[in-house]
Amino acid sequence: MIGLSMAIELSNKTSFSIAVVDPNDCNPSISKNFHTRVSAITPASKNFLCSIDVWNGIERKNRFVATKVWDQNSHGHLNFDSKDEGIDYLGYIIENDLIQSSLYKAVESSQVTMIHSSLEALNQSDLGYDARLDNDQTLTCRLLIGADGPQSKVRSLANIQVKEHDYHQKAIIANVSSEKPLQHSTWQRFLSDSILAFLPLTENQASIVWSCKNELANKLENSDDQQFNKLLSDASEYQFGSLEVVSAKQSFPLISRSAQDYVLRGLALIGDAAHNIHPLAGQGVNLGFSDVIELSNQLQNQDQVELGDFLNLRKYARARRLDNELMSKTMTGLDWIYKENNEPIRWLRGYGMNLIDKNPALKSFFQRQALGNRKKR
Repeated sequence: MIGLSMAIELSNKTSFSIAVVDPNDCNPSISKNFHTRVSAITPASKNFLCSIDVWNGIERKNRFVATKVWDQNSHGHLNFDSKDEGIDYLGYIIENDLIQSSLYKAVESSQVTMIHSSLEALNQSDLGYDARLDNDQTLTCRLLIGADGPQSKVRSLANIQVKEHDYHQKAIIANVSSEKPLQHSTWQRFLSDSILAFLPLTENQASIVWSCKNELANKLENSDDQQFNKLLSDASEYQFGSLEVVSAKQSFPLISRSAQDYVLRGLALIGDAAHNIHPLAGQGVNLGFSDVIELSNQLQNQDQVELGDFLNLRKYARARRLDNELMSKTMTGLDWIYKENNEPIRWLRGYGMNLIDKNPALKSFFQRQALGNRKKR
């Protein structure tokens, strides 16, 4: 999603010659059934997708107007509502494949060249980089943008070091149906050994992200549907009545990463190649779109000769690192504070949640951060 949107953004706003190199099929097949990998798209990200003319091409999107959080081990709760910010919605839950499909269609109608191949080697040159592909083709570019995910080969071949934090957790994802309506809201429940999030796809169907300690994750992975339904309904306190899994369960380990350098001369990292965080707030793809916007802004005043200028690329890196690191540290801190269950921490946690919930100014500040806004719109 991030790489394709970067290509479209630059194609729309510059005269650069642009190629996307990807060994996979970037045009996913769309099923009538909901996919399990979804994103919570903020209003800021929606505005960006509208600006590159892909929003209307996304076939399914479910608007939510509230976010509700409650804690198993304290009296704390938080309720965010769009009306508190004077807006119509807080975001949209959208399947990743549908976003990618719409992006691919926009690329097809642009001047961007798609190359289905894998990156084999990188060599820095006077012009920028020579990228050797596994089809024996070599591309010369003034700027190489790595948008190839948390295991970025661009980052590895460029010898950029990365800091990792292993949460010793897994995220279990699946789609479920609910007996009671989800009220056009996202829901999060903090438990002693996990964090359970419900992202509504319809009024009675949701994608869940259950971030668990490894022991619980293994138990959930190995449970049959009937056992899983009982564990899931219990974990949500039957807030939505009985829950039933309606898709296969998937899992992935939770590890946050931050590249030591976002940029080198002639090279920039964006999205998960530069940073990936705990999925607690569903902000990963939104941070990636913000990278695209900032890097595009820095490049639009450059001509072809200056395209990989290090000092200009550093402006992008400085602008984005603070936001990305702040979000990552916040997610790590929240993960820690909700895992601590001694009495003073539980009391403080509940008190803090209720303090924010009852203070309009504090609540508005946190809500604007989640919306991707730095000021009220």
